[in-house]
Amino acid sequence: MKSQVRSQVRAARIAFALVVPLALLAQTTPDFSGVYYPVNPFGNFRGGPPAGARPTASAPLADGSTGRGPDEPLLTPEYMAKWKEISKSLVAGSSEYDLTAKCLPPGMPAVMSMFYGMEVMHDKDKITFFSELNDAMRRVYLDGRKPSQKALDDPTYAGYSTGHWERDTLVVDTVAIRGDTFIEGITPHSEAMTVHERIRLIEPTLLEDRITVSDPKALKKPWETVKTYRKAKPGTGTDELREFACAEGIADAK
Repeated sequence: MKSQVRSQVRAARIAFALVVPLALLAQTTPDFSGVYYPVNPFGNFRGGPPAGARPTASAPLADGSTGRGPDEPLLTPEYMAKWKEISKSLVAGSSEYDLTAKCLPPGMPAVMSMFYGMEVMHDKDKITFFSELNDAMRRVYLDGRKPSQKALDDPTYAGYSTGHWERDTLVVDTVAIRGDTFIEGITPHSEAMTVHERIRLIEPTLLEDRITVSDPKALKKPWETVKTYRKAKPGTGTDELREFACAEGIADAK
């Protein structure tokens, strides 16, 4: 009888030892849900609106007329020539390469600039990022799935994103991104581009996205940037995104 009791106690201890670490691990997975606005949406540019405001004419001109900055992706000669072609077109007033004027999504990773704010919707199998700008959306699958060959052969603006948790950090890899979008601003890339992200809450209301872009065709070396977003307070009027309805102005595009 005593032997049976000891066995039961030992089994209970083993079960407890297995359950507790899993419970602790579950507790380290944060919930990113909420509406966020970029802390510094235009980098070093000083003329943009404050975080939480919707940009208007004060947004910086991104036509390449002032050249390329030292912190921008380093392009290969072939893609530098593409960049010059895009810049020349925009400076001339054409909307040929202006995705926003055409009501098209900004693509990845440009969408994570989230100039007009973003809503993060979070459940155990996926996280959805929704940008007010052009109602752009991307999903990050967390259920262990991998992109099918069909998905790889059919690139999209948002690409195909899969992720996993490393304690409190969401690690995301994105592939199958359309080659006619931009890395950031008007920086072109190829369909071979991939994006790696490490997303975490550095404060209860401050979300950080560390982005690494790799493209063996377009970039001389991987490009890294960090985006930071402040969570909107409930009841302030900024915790709800508005409908963008870009198509209402599409006739004005040249």
